[in-house]
This record gives sequence, C-alpha cells and structure tokens, in this order.
Amino acid sequence: MTDLTRRTLLASGAALPLAATLPRPAAAEAPMMGASFARHRRFMIGGFEVTTILGGTTPREEPQGIFGMNVSPEEFAAVSEANFLSPDVSQFFFTPTVVNTGAELVLFDTGLNGPATTEALAAAGYSPDQIDIVVLTHMHGDHIGGMMTEGAPTFANARYVTGQAEYDFWAAAGNEGFDANVRPMAENMTFLGDGQDVVSGITGMAAFGHTPGHMVYRLESEGAGLVIFADLANHPVWSLARPDWEVRFDADKAMAAESRRRILGMIAADRIPAVGYHMPFPAVGYVDTGRDGAEFRWVPEAGQLMG
Repeated sequence: MTDLTRRTLLASGAALPLAATLPRPAAAEAPMMGASFARHRRFMIGGFEVTTILGGTTPREEPQGIFGMNVSPEEFAAVSEANFLSPDVSQFFFTPTVVNTGAELVLFDTGLNGPATTEALAAAGYSPDQIDIVVLTHMHGDHIGGMMTEGAPTFANARYVTGQAEYDFWAAAGNEGFDANVRPMAENMTFLGDGQDVVSGITGMAAFGHTPGHMVYRLESEGAGLVIFADLANHPVWSLARPDWEVRFDADKAMAAESRRRILGMIAADRIPAVGYHMPFPAVGYVDTGRDGAEFRWVPEAGQLMG
C-alpha cells in the first residue's frame, strides 16, 4: 500500500486538502420534519406566572372576507404587501392563557375543543384537574369549545367566571354551542361587570362590540401589569393596527372599533405587555402608536420578559 503522507503529497506536487484524503461516513438521508412551533411560552408578571398555550393554528383563505371588509381590495392588498402578508391566505392562531397567582391556577378561555386544549396544557406541564378557575372572555365557539369533553366537564375541579352581559345575551340566543358547553355550568359560574375582580390582581374590563359582553382582563402584581385582550383585535395588521377596519366576527362593528381604540390606547400609554388570543403565537407583545397610516402597532415581545 502506498505510504500517502503530507510529505509525499507535497513532493509529488499533488497536495490535496487533508479532508479529501480521509474516509467519509455514508451520508444518511434525514426526513423532512415539517413546520413546528413550541407549544407554550411562560414568563412572570410580578408574582404571577403567565403561560400562553397554543391550542391550535390553521390557514384561512381570502382574509378580506374576514378583515378590512369596509376597505377596497386595492388598499387591503397594499397594506398586506407593505407588511409582508399575503392577501390570499392568513394563518389563524388560538391561544388560551394560564395564570398561576400562587394561590389559584386560572385558565382564560378553553380553546376549540377539550382534547386539543388538554394536549396543549399537558405540553405546558398542566393537567385539566389542576385548573381552579376558568375565565370566559366571551362565548364564541373557539373560546368555549373546550369546556366539555365527551359530555363531561373538561375541568372537573374548576369554577367559572364570565361577564354578566355576555352570559345573559347568549342564554337568550338559543345557541347550540352555548347550550352544550356553557349552560350546564351555570350553577358553578360567577358573573362580573366592568371593573370587578376575578381574584385579587385580575380585573375584568368591558370591551363590548366583538360580542355584546366581550371583556378583557388586566393583571396587576408587584407593580407589573399585563392585559389579556382576547378578541379585541384578531390580527396584528388587519385589525389591531387599523381599529376602524371592520371584522366579520364583530357583532357591533362601530362599538368594536371604539373598544379597540380605547383598550389599545390604554395598553400603549401604560407601556405594559399584552396577550391577544389570535395574535401570532406565542401571542405576547406590546402596543405602540402606529406609523404609515396605522393607528397602532403590534410589537412582538423580544426577550423583555425572560427575566
């Protein structure tokens, strides 16, 4: 066998990179794994531990059938292009939030269905029986769908809290989802009005319009704050940034726009973080004043809450 050394290679004028002279392992084909997300994001707000959980995500075609229904297709396309968005398809996210106050484990909204929410909770380290309080921001199906699993309460040890105006509306509406998921819990439910507390440090705030009794919730702990704004704004650009753009799912579109402007203005002025149920996961960010024709701007959290 030829003694192939650096000296003989140099002497022969055939010097090759050393790596080219070494045996190589057989290349293994790695399978494509597909797109993925972490299933939760956990951080502290004062003494409260807050966890957002990904309860589901799905694409929706023709987003102007949902957002910006009162603007021209040309304006919708121009705003979309300026923000790197497709005017043809949008990705929807569904993000319940868990707050551990140190005394209670509070779940805000129950997601699309029981199994999906239970799976998302498990990925974050929780089981349904640990939930002490379930807060319903409003009663659209993607917020109440997880209350029951195969006809039994998903959160067997929880009590329920929701806005009085919201409950009263749906109780009289003859809605199938309400009747199946919410009405059975009526005897274990507490009703709130604007400015009333779920527990100390978690306060409900009226933000009507998306539904007749839609509420958002402000957390205050050890001088820190956060707003869980649910469906106040359903997209960072097509809804939050432009509060007057009409959203198909808003029951009272003028009132919803007024609520957006009022609550988002408060969040921006107080410079506190926020969680939006349909914001891009992990759904945590800040609200700033807008630019380039937008009234507000969603600023995704970028490590400020890591400490």
